[in-house]
Amino acid sequence: MKLSILIPVYNERTTVLEILKRVQAVPFEKEIIAVDDGSTDGTRELLQQACKDGLTVLYHTQNQGKGAAIRTALAHATGDIVVIQDADLEYDPKDYGQLVQPIVEGRAKVVYGSRFLGPRMAMFFWHMMANKLLTLMTNVFYDAILTDMETGYKAFRSDVIKGIPLRSRRFDFEPEVTAKVLKRRHRVFEVPISYFGREYNEGKKIAMKDAFVAVWTLFKYRFVD
Repeated sequence: MKLSILIPVYNERTTVLEILKRVQAVPFEKEIIAVDDGSTDGTRELLQQACKDGLTVLYHTQNQGKGAAIRTALAHATGDIVVIQDADLEYDPKDYGQLVQPIVEGRAKVVYGSRFLGPRMAMFFWHMMANKLLTLMTNVFYDAILTDMETGYKAFRSDVIKGIPLRSRRFDFEPEVTAKVLKRRHRVFEVPISYFGREYNEGKKIAMKDAFVAVWTLFKYRFVD
């Protein structure tokens, strides 16, 4: 099966070439679609130099958010399985094998890589608590048993993710897509992944205020879409 690996990128000059190298090294038939989301730190110029066979780079003229970048990339995806990959180094592409295996074997249509089932480093306590509360809300609202709703490693059978109307533009992509997957009766298969969290001074972008947006997103899509 062919993977479409979608990489939203915003101001990741120090990591983008390394993550592309790691993704390209994974032994799968694949296409890599990176979307520069209005970077201003030189990331865009690095991506322009990195273009090669198997890598498509798309550009937003201004920053729109992670969700918007994923939607742009998804419109160009042609693979059988869609994998979301952040442009930092918190998630390791070496985990793709276990991430997509349940889909390849026909056991699942959606797979999440859980940071709480595998080894992890440098996760902030309050981020962990917010994540656990959001995951609990997801489980209550949508009758699920997830351990890590906010994980950045999500894999979907292509027809499933393309059949879902996505509207979120920023970090609310995670609760939106999870809510809509579960509402459509697709049960999420979780697998352990490794996680190497980075500090704010290293460029970490998600903040506690995003948790409040996630709460509203989970509540809203319980009743619409």
